[in-house]
Amino acid sequence: MDTFMYGFISQLVNYPQSAYLHIPFCHRRCFYCDFPVVPLGDSAQGDHGPGSNSIKSYLDLLYRDISLSPKGIPLATVYIGGGTPSLLSSYQVASLLDHLRVHFGFQYGAEITLEIDPASFDKVSLEGFLEAGINRLSLGAQSFDNNVLKILGRRHSSRDLLEACNLIQDCFKSGQLASWSLDLIKNLPGQNLISWKRQLSKAISILPPHLSIYDLSIEKGTVFAWKMSRGELSLPNDEMSFEISRVTSQILKEEGFSRYEISNYALPGHASRHNRVYWSGASWWGFGQGATACPWGNRFSRPRTRKLYKQWLEMQEISSKNESLKSIQKSQHIPFEDLLIVGLRRREGVNLKELSKDLGWSKDQLKANINALKNCWEYPLGMGWIKQRGWRFYLTDPEGMEISNQILVQMLEWWESLNGCSSD
Repeated sequence: MDTFMYGFISQLVNYPQSAYLHIPFCHRRCFYCDFPVVPLGDSAQGDHGPGSNSIKSYLDLLYRDISLSPKGIPLATVYIGGGTPSLLSSYQVASLLDHLRVHFGFQYGAEITLEIDPASFDKVSLEGFLEAGINRLSLGAQSFDNNVLKILGRRHSSRDLLEACNLIQDCFKSGQLASWSLDLIKNLPGQNLISWKRQLSKAISILPPHLSIYDLSIEKGTVFAWKMSRGELSLPNDEMSFEISRVTSQILKEEGFSRYEISNYALPGHASRHNRVYWSGASWWGFGQGATACPWGNRFSRPRTRKLYKQWLEMQEISSKNESLKSIQKSQHIPFEDLLIVGLRRREGVNLKELSKDLGWSKDQLKANINALKNCWEYPLGMGWIKQRGWRFYLTDPEGMEISNQILVQMLEWWESLNGCSSD
């Protein structure tokens, strides 16, 4: 790319420098999962055996999808998620990264993450992923308890998980891997404070530099949703759920972890750079079945089924109806309410003066509108669940972060009340 083009791109606001690639295949669908996935059976593999032809044909679609986007600034982060991306062979992962590298380029020190499942890799395949260019792993543990894993519909056992953790930690300690994350789910069926402390203690003992801890969410169309409708799912009540979250925050803080986002904790230097792209309101590329992209502030999702995704891709190759795929675009602004929602998930919260610059508010309007927001937030502010420093508002840990949905609803009500009258 010539000097003029680099100069032009550098002036664009919010140019995508991150890419998400969705690999929809997995061995089986977990009972809580509503992601766009394609179960292939427990013996599926990426380059040979059951399901391999489906994987190969999908990767061809993914390569074509990448090629549709205009070339631009080299990528700073790449995230290969799913599904179970570790079903792919190391050669297939290397080929995916090569396609991205040729089309966009990678910045020096780019963070390249692969989601990995405990029952889908061994030492040889792990080393192959690292040789392919992966430098960060996200391990989907969910639980160390075999009974809980069965309830969740997971394929791996506690033994599989511990072996996977040991392999990854060895690579991390030897310097082959820059960082890795262990994923757990809390507030699971039958869980109490004692059983959760046991899970958390086990996770900490493995010494991962990053922990993602998600609340169980009951999604429509899942096995868990069906069980709940039949009264067969016993979940922790609100009081127990809050206590589990409070203890989690307290213990991890004592262990040196920083809660930099509602569901994510990291030791110094190990926060996920890619995930922070989503929460900061920056742009990103998204490729693959069901993938969400937000190039130049224009958010859109690809179709969630294989058939519709293929049809969409073929249509774009013929007519390029999606403006974001035609050429380099001048940035549009991500909706203000979206920036508020993702911003409040972060430890640092949101600076309303900075966020509102593009809304055309005068100084008096800014003060009046923020006072109106503070009125909506009167109770959580009074309880100390939200803190204010200058123009910045942030949720406290753990109280504010644990009732974030309630606080966000109040914020959206405030925003809706301003629509049509914010520039009078």
